[in-house]
Amino acid sequence: MGVLTQLVTLPLAPVRGAAWVIERVVQAAENEYYDPGPVERELAALERRLLAGEIDEETFDRREDELLDRLDEIRARGRGSGG
Repeated sequence: MGVLTQLVTLPLAPVRGAAWVIERVVQAAENEYYDPGPVERELAALERRLLAGEIDEETFDRREDELLDRLDEIRARGRGSGG
């Protein structure tokens, strides 16, 4: 960028800075949302609760289906982004 361009666009610097911060926050949130680790840990905890008799088979099946659907979504996203 030339000096003239920098001077002309200087009033937009706060907007560009805010946009950059927002992009980083969104990226971090997406990385956390699409992390399979917490879902896998929740599946393991769910199975432990079933084996301990804390939940019934119906509750286990319903929640397991939700978690497996979530893992499918995460894996599909990973394949779609080349990961």
